[in-house]
Amino acid sequence: MVVGVGLGVKRIIKEKDCEGAAAGFDNIKKEDVFLDRVEKNCLYVRRMQLHISPSMRSITISSNNGFTDLMKIKVAARHISYRTLFHTILIVAFLLPFVFILTALVTLEGANKCSSFDCFGRRFGPRFLGRVDDSGKLVRDFYKIFNQVITEEIPDGLKLPDSFSQLVAELKNNQYDAKTFAFSLRAMMEKLEREIRESKVSELMNRHFAASSIPKGIHCFSLRLTDEYSSNAHARRQLPSPELLPVLSNNSYHHFVLSTDNILAASVVVTSVVRSSLEPEKVVFHVITDKKTYAGMHSWFALNPVASIVVEVKGIHQFDWLTRENVPVLEAIESHHDFRNYYHGNHIAGANLSNTTSRSFASKLQARSPKYISLLNHLRIYLPELFPDLDKVVFLDDDVVIQRDLSPLWEIDLQGKVNGAIETCKGEDEWVMSKYFKNYFNFSHPLIAKHLDPDECAWAYGMNIFDLRAWRKTNIRETYHFWLKENLKSNLTMWKLGTLPPALIAFKGRVHPIDPSWHMLGLGYQSKTNIENVKRAAVIHYNGQSKPWLEIGFDHLRPFWTKYVNYSNDFVRNCHILES
Repeated sequence: MVVGVGLGVKRIIKEKDCEGAAAGFDNIKKEDVFLDRVEKNCLYVRRMQLHISPSMRSITISSNNGFTDLMKIKVAARHISYRTLFHTILIVAFLLPFVFILTALVTLEGANKCSSFDCFGRRFGPRFLGRVDDSGKLVRDFYKIFNQVITEEIPDGLKLPDSFSQLVAELKNNQYDAKTFAFSLRAMMEKLEREIRESKVSELMNRHFAASSIPKGIHCFSLRLTDEYSSNAHARRQLPSPELLPVLSNNSYHHFVLSTDNILAASVVVTSVVRSSLEPEKVVFHVITDKKTYAGMHSWFALNPVASIVVEVKGIHQFDWLTRENVPVLEAIESHHDFRNYYHGNHIAGANLSNTTSRSFASKLQARSPKYISLLNHLRIYLPELFPDLDKVVFLDDDVVIQRDLSPLWEIDLQGKVNGAIETCKGEDEWVMSKYFKNYFNFSHPLIAKHLDPDECAWAYGMNIFDLRAWRKTNIRETYHFWLKENLKSNLTMWKLGTLPPALIAFKGRVHPIDPSWHMLGLGYQSKTNIENVKRAAVIHYNGQSKPWLEIGFDHLRPFWTKYVNYSNDFVRNCHILES
């Protein structure tokens, strides 16, 4: 008995092979199998024959030429019933064509496009045959190649594409091997990283120069007021008036000290204190400036008196105590070549920019502001000598705004400490409020490692309540001078971040932490400052490069400062000072 099993396999082949298709499937050459673009199709049917012996004891599967036996099965008749044999034959006859199809489709190559039935077999056939997706292996192979490329030098003369699409095009046209592709990709990424880093450094340098320079409007403002001092007698009137002079040493008043050469900033600080005070008649301001700014500063407060409060304006040159004999270290700082070169020289030379983050580089630039070698910035350390009759003062920086009555500060019990300040090692803002001694000092220096704890919490300048009576019983000034000298001797290797580090050492053990709500930091460098927190803070501090009077200031934070600027004033208006 012979059972014929037909299997049709449709293939698109060249016309010259259609005639020989009947001679056997093996005559179809691999290169003859092509895509649907060929004009003619041929249908070749290969037939397999199933021979069952008369005794039903053997089954033979042969090719259509009748000569080649593909498979021969012997059957033990006494163990298999005719019904079982019949069902077995049917199952084998049904499955065999599909096995043949799937095997043929997997084996054949060169078919980039296929009919719907062929694609079904091509996509799902390998799964039935135990073949799985090898994309994971491909990724592992790429990882091995990339890992090898990382440790090797990029070949000289490797031409880098300008874009990823160009890389893909060159990969196709030049038939890159995997390693060449990996080298090209690595070289492109390193080039982009360099360009981004250089761009960021350039941006930070421009911001640094903008922050260190004097805006045209503020320079105009100072010059016009200085000119007014020389031509207008009213601008030269005594501050305060003679009858108010005793108030300057009266400890029943609330004394504020402000040291600055920025007239506009000083006016904002004074105005904001007065508007926020519940008892402005008890406020006394001691404004200290340098010699070149004194005339303009005096003119402003003489021509624009602030109601109810007492304002004193003094220049450094007017303090008899501030002589070279009393401040030899600061004189050395101003004239020391290395110091001047550090603050006024090339800020990029010697810097390893490849291993420096943009945030770290910005901090280093900020620390190299020329203001840090100005005596005005070190003046805080001499408060007991400058105001020998006062018991307690609040020292304010010129980049702060007062939004709440500060009179309760005088009621705080400092518990014998000298300096009431907020700590900067804990708070909501992890960038601003995460400062420890290790952020300011070089603990690889033996003196620093010996005397300081890297995990000790730092505190902030900007708004400090100083108990001058307790201060006069200490050696804070001498300690400050000692460490400045040591840093000079070590070629500035102990710290390089302004005037706070030596103060952290000098006031060590003499700082009383006050509630953080009194003083909010970071408005000059943290653009993501929480506005609601800004509104609640008693004092907001624009420490950092983005001062509110500069164009690089943050637009959403500037209004908290500008609302205290009198834009109707002729000097302000005529100098076109930034308004927002």
